[in-house]
Amino acid sequence: MSDFQGMEDLLRDFLVEAGDLLSDVDNKLVDLEKTPHERGLLNEIFRGFHTIKGGAGFLNAKELVTLCHLTENLFDRLRNGELEVTRAIMDAIMDATGTVREMFGSLDRGIQPQPASPQLLEALRQAIAGESGAVSAPAALVVAAPAAAGAVPDWGGLMQAVSLAVDAFAPATTGTTATLPASEQHDLTGKTPEEIIKMAVGRRSIDKPGYQGPPASRREGEKARDNSIRVDTSRLDQVLNLSGEIGLTKNRLTSLRSDILGGRSDSDTLHALDQVVGQLDLLVSDLQSAVMKTRMQPIGRLFQKYPRIARDLARALGKEVELVLVGEDTEIDKTMIEDLSDPIIHLIRNAVDHGIELPAERLAQGKPSMSAVRLEARQEGDHIVLLVADDGRGMNAERLRAKAVEKGLITDEEANTMDERQSFNLVMLPGFSTKDVASDVSGRGVGMDVVKTNIQKLNGSIEIKSVPGAGTTFVISLPLTLAILPVLVVRLGDQPFAVPLSMVREILPVAAHAIQEIGGRATMVVRGEILPMLPLSSLLGWPQVQAPEYGVLMQTTEAAFILAVDSFAGREDAVIKSLEDFRPKGVAGVTTLPNGQIVLILDMKELLADTTEQRGVSRSMFMPRSGLAA
Repeated sequence: MSDFQGMEDLLRDFLVEAGDLLSDVDNKLVDLEKTPHERGLLNEIFRGFHTIKGGAGFLNAKELVTLCHLTENLFDRLRNGELEVTRAIMDAIMDATGTVREMFGSLDRGIQPQPASPQLLEALRQAIAGESGAVSAPAALVVAAPAAAGAVPDWGGLMQAVSLAVDAFAPATTGTTATLPASEQHDLTGKTPEEIIKMAVGRRSIDKPGYQGPPASRREGEKARDNSIRVDTSRLDQVLNLSGEIGLTKNRLTSLRSDILGGRSDSDTLHALDQVVGQLDLLVSDLQSAVMKTRMQPIGRLFQKYPRIARDLARALGKEVELVLVGEDTEIDKTMIEDLSDPIIHLIRNAVDHGIELPAERLAQGKPSMSAVRLEARQEGDHIVLLVADDGRGMNAERLRAKAVEKGLITDEEANTMDERQSFNLVMLPGFSTKDVASDVSGRGVGMDVVKTNIQKLNGSIEIKSVPGAGTTFVISLPLTLAILPVLVVRLGDQPFAVPLSMVREILPVAAHAIQEIGGRATMVVRGEILPMLPLSSLLGWPQVQAPEYGVLMQTTEAAFILAVDSFAGREDAVIKSLEDFRPKGVAGVTTLPNGQIVLILDMKELLADTTEQRGVSRSMFMPRSGLAA
């Protein structure tokens, strides 16, 4: 039985609020390391611990209160100028925040936290007493000096460091600890630092031994996702006001309907009907927009977990890294925030682990020893753009192509036709292991296929830009919301289909004389670029009744192609309805056109992945049925 029977709502509220507070404290601690004499930061961190302690006391979480009280006392002396911030003190504090997060995990499982380690409590007491010289940094955070030639590196310490870094950004709901199982603390002989980093950081919280799933699934067996959302009351007030206006307009429309049914059809009545219908259309659009805004959350709530993980991983690797956050107020659909967590983790990890050089190497290249990783969000039209950029080694397109050929992922012919953008995208191919390329091409590719897959599930795209010696930038483009999808409605005969507008570059007329057959495949040259022609009918497995008249130039992460269709009906903002019980391959969902016609929304990535016709479409399919050559 839970130790908090009857207090579930209070406990949940505490964990949400305290989790945000602790993430904020972690970020301020990272800032405090850079400006140790900043009294404002010390005061804010002190207040954060004080608030957490108060909530823990109300829940009678004695061990959490004890740890917070000691840490709070230490900060009280620091902010009063009685102690100076030292590296050893900072390491002890960082260890304390990690332990507090573990205790949150215990509370989330409905059990009282276990006491903090005696070593941590003693380190905090000694620091409070001013015995800073006796305070030892936790082993997980010690960065050893470079080992002498032939020396045996401390793999165990490095593994613990990265494990702690992983748990630093794990949600409080995981309830995991930073300690690896005993079976994984041994047999590390011969492992490179890169391999150890991959083993540790690559482990998600849900993969760790003893993890039983998120609390919602453990208690109710239902959805594991956090379905709660914080909404500004002003936005709810707007929704309420609009719904009231719609109610009044509906009453007016009902009255006009009665008049018309009663025989009134004069110009004044019809004009009033037009006015009411127009007003209703405007109100419904405003209501839709207002409801969508209630789903939007500042992306800063996602970003706040990353400075700590970047800091801990950099220290474990002996690097100097500053994570710069930009655009934290940018809002994004709440349902997308959780799905973005893993891709951004992978990108930041790759930047710190593989992209950024060691301080000595940077100085030798004329760079500052302190590297910068920038995590930025901004809104561009109806899309959110995320950037993860570093100023490290960069990537070499030629070496990437050579490695892909060596691994059998592409042929020599394909490599020779690839431009720089396509070469960089090779790192997102499944099987593009960094184990063999870490020394030559910065090891890019760890988890990148996972990143690409997760971004595509969000109807987004990812682009890589890199300059050897100057750094790499990953550009992620996402729709503002998943509930409404801008689409282009195309037709095969009289049947409409919807394709995501985010993939559409332009619409072109298809003339038979402009189609060339290269290597047995139909192609078309657009501004000097040779693009394959793929009839929508062949992707769907439908018979080709007539020669397509239009081509939709589409762009995926991997390549561009021309989708041949009979005609198109224009752009629509589709309200997506999922197919719960039956979902054919290549269909993302359905929507309804203004005329009431139901339209299938095509999953182009799935169609391209599953069909084989795309590799053998000949020019003859695009010829007029009369048989006359163009």
